[in-house]
Amino acid sequence: MMTPGRRSSTFTRLLRHGFTDPSAAERLMESAELAPIRNDPVLLDALGATADPDLALLGLVRLVEAQDGHTAQRELLDTLIAAKPLRDRLLGVLGASAALGDHLARHPLDWQALVMYEPQDLHPGTAEFERGLAEASDPVTLRVAYRRCLLSIAARDVCGTTDVAQTAAELADLATATLRAALDIARAAAPEDAAMCRLSVIAMGKCGGHELNYVSDVDVIFVGEAVDGADEGKALRAATRLASHLMRICSETTVEGTIWPVDANLRPEGRNGPLVRTLSSHLAYYQRWAKTWEFQALLKARPVAGDVELGETYVATLAPLVWQAAERENFVPDVQKMRRRVVENIPVAEIERELKLGPGGLRDVEFAVQLLQLVHGRADTSLRSGTTLDALKALAAGGYVGRVDAVLLEDAYRFLRSMEHRIQLFRLRRTHLVPEDDADLRRIGRSLGLRTDPIAELNREWKRHASVVRRLHEKLFYRPLLDAVAQLAPGESRLSTNAARERLVALGYADPAAALRHLEALASGVSRKAAIQRTLLPVLLGWFADSADPDAGLFNFRKVSDALGKTPWYLRLLRDEGAAAENLARVLSAGRLAPDLLMRAPEAVALLGDGDGGGLEPRSRAHLEQEILAAVGRASGGEAAVTAARGVRRRELFRTAAIDIVNSYGTEETPANADQGALVDLVGGAVSDLTAATLAGTLRAVVRDGWGESLPTRFAVIGMGRFGGHELGYGSDADVLFVHEPREGVDEQEASRAANSVVSEMRRLLEVSSADPPLLIDADLRPEGKSGPLVRTLKSYEAYYRRWSLVWEAHALLRAEVVAGDEELGRRFIELVDPLRYPAEGLGEDAVREIRRLKARMESERMPRGADPTLHTKLGRGGLSDVEWTVQLLQLRHGWAEPGLRTTRTREALAAACAAELISGEDASTLDEAWVLATRVRNAVMLVRGRAGDTFPSDGRELAAVGRYLGYGPGHVGDMLDDYRRTTRRARAVVEEMFYGAAER
Repeated sequence: MMTPGRRSSTFTRLLRHGFTDPSAAERLMESAELAPIRNDPVLLDALGATADPDLALLGLVRLVEAQDGHTAQRELLDTLIAAKPLRDRLLGVLGASAALGDHLARHPLDWQALVMYEPQDLHPGTAEFERGLAEASDPVTLRVAYRRCLLSIAARDVCGTTDVAQTAAELADLATATLRAALDIARAAAPEDAAMCRLSVIAMGKCGGHELNYVSDVDVIFVGEAVDGADEGKALRAATRLASHLMRICSETTVEGTIWPVDANLRPEGRNGPLVRTLSSHLAYYQRWAKTWEFQALLKARPVAGDVELGETYVATLAPLVWQAAERENFVPDVQKMRRRVVENIPVAEIERELKLGPGGLRDVEFAVQLLQLVHGRADTSLRSGTTLDALKALAAGGYVGRVDAVLLEDAYRFLRSMEHRIQLFRLRRTHLVPEDDADLRRIGRSLGLRTDPIAELNREWKRHASVVRRLHEKLFYRPLLDAVAQLAPGESRLSTNAARERLVALGYADPAAALRHLEALASGVSRKAAIQRTLLPVLLGWFADSADPDAGLFNFRKVSDALGKTPWYLRLLRDEGAAAENLARVLSAGRLAPDLLMRAPEAVALLGDGDGGGLEPRSRAHLEQEILAAVGRASGGEAAVTAARGVRRRELFRTAAIDIVNSYGTEETPANADQGALVDLVGGAVSDLTAATLAGTLRAVVRDGWGESLPTRFAVIGMGRFGGHELGYGSDADVLFVHEPREGVDEQEASRAANSVVSEMRRLLEVSSADPPLLIDADLRPEGKSGPLVRTLKSYEAYYRRWSLVWEAHALLRAEVVAGDEELGRRFIELVDPLRYPAEGLGEDAVREIRRLKARMESERMPRGADPTLHTKLGRGGLSDVEWTVQLLQLRHGWAEPGLRTTRTREALAAACAAELISGEDASTLDEAWVLATRVRNAVMLVRGRAGDTFPSDGRELAAVGRYLGYGPGHVGDMLDDYRRTTRRARAVVEEMFYGAAER
């Protein structure tokens, strides 16, 4: 009798052999069914070797119970103990699959399918599986026979007789045999239909690729033809009935469950298209309508059932189209976008457990391999395999993929597929999610040979392999481009020059020969610099390819590297600061302006790598003024001082352009900023503050150089137009007024000469040709325009505005704001003009009519000849002028009564008008959206072309770059133009009502 509180020796042995519930296992071991063998040590050792000993023991007891009589039970148990192959197979299956345990309990004689261990039984093919299904005559018996065959595949799998690739191939062969058996059943049920048509079943996806899972949709396409003399329409209807019946036979749930769904949605037009088409109909669709992903899917097409000749003709006919897919415009971006879309559709709660579709999952490997096949399979027929691992081996053998990368990727793919198989095998359910339950994770880990700490080891190996896939799947496409121009070890295969050019063209490079020269210059040699470049370039090439002009990105990168290559921090920054490398790639390939600014002082690249990107945040006006005034103070002379100020301006323009580009493009870690208005405000505020600080520094330099510490007159600069409104773009001139006031005791003429000298010298120094971009000063909004004096005293302004001021001048003064010079004088100027721009009781009707007349005249006279008025951002329909004049008319009419309207900023004034109920929320939103969009387009044009413009570029690549900046992917330039026209058309409708309308506002 056992002492209370003591464990039995059986209990302890069960624990040692891996049982997690030894109490339940002990009761099962004591059951009558196992009496003949319970004390045989072979049994416990065999159970302990399974993935889940508790599950295996329970399944064994159920199987013995299900035998028909004592004799059958004894035969099973004797064979189990005597025959190690059966013991390993049977208990291995029972410990890995509850579903197959259920099958054996329902069909207790099927264990005998595992007894045979002949050589031909080790690796059966389609013919052997067809024999195994031969007696099936209806959906129920087909399911039973299918499970019996599946039992033998699973047994070989869990025992290690077959590896994961062989198992996947056997599952595909079993699916082929099953489709043939199902078609035979369908034909037998409708012999008239069968006699009327030829029907071929084309396997797609994993079945077509000979790499099927335990439970997966079996993707197919049906192709049909009429037999000689039959009506084609009737024959296609007959073929459709047969195909539909075949699908139901496999998919429907019966008393024996289901086999797997047959999915025909990869056919032309998907679920909206006919289930069966003729070969000519298929060909016409693929020649005219098919998308890139549909050719990618055809990589795996394989005839498996029905009319063999028709199936082979189908594949042979479409194959040339498949291998021409890489010549399609935007081929690589289309494939990559398809992959991103798959990831984006994964529920957030599942993405970390998604084994197939998540980042670093099986789909990443498959997409990368298929992309390379489509690019290089045109010229190299050895790559045309539908099986992922075979294709990967061929790519490595041909030098299209680095051998080490291929080995790492194959190991990761095999491990992830093995995990997927074990997850599905347990319940025979279609899933790609790694379970969260510890018992499930333990079973999976043990089934993969991880026995010390199965859960921890499984998670560690899974994350390691997923990390390898994430790191390699993008690099896989780019690394061999470097090997093509580098010195390789003896015996290493390299990408041929032609293959490298093919790949570069597929990536969007217009001049692949030049690109290869740049790569050779950057990455050849044995220096540490070249070694780091070889590490960086595969990733950089991908980022360049994501732009509208990869050639420019790579060329600019070579120029920056040539300039900075000998500085120790440059390559270290790019290697160690992930954000710096990606930010640089975006900036160098987004257009001309930012690279031009960077090339003038390449050390500014350091701004791109300040930790979390904070180095790109624009500096405040006070900070900028402090730096510029300090630089001016250190300089020896006016020209040197202004050169220093312009150098700061150039660096800060680069900083602003860089953060604008990075925010507009997004990065791998941070999506593009969806708030377009915030991006416009960021650029407008940063450039306006920088311009004000530059003027302040230039003013200080000119005064110090000519007069010492102070001028004989007080002097202020008033910002006007977009400058005063904090809305400057990259290419905007600085609209200003100059005002001065003689100091006490100074002759007015002397003061006037000094003020005019200051203005002339400021303009000269800011516009003189140098390495830094000029800052053009425009004073045409002064009283009397170009005919009036460049500088006036405050009293002169007062006298002029009192006697001669015109409506347009009051209109222009809405934007007036002090930007540099004597703050007190500037404040008094603003006090002087406030009554003009915010007239008491608002504008009179005559003045309103005059403003409308001026606007109409500007629209008719200033629009450039030949310009499309629907696409001109400044003067076109619903563009900047339309929105600004509408808002400014509200300010002129209501600014006296509504304090919120007393602002120089368009968006602020529009929001205030909405808050005051002078415009509806919907109309205000429409105007704001159009103004922001037009401003973004102007900024984009300057970034892309390097010079200002008010219309979309006519060059296709430049237009695509503008689209990329605005968030439109490759091939969507037409959508961008349509969206612009739609947005501005709606804005113009609001302008017609608010600005030209007769209603009082």
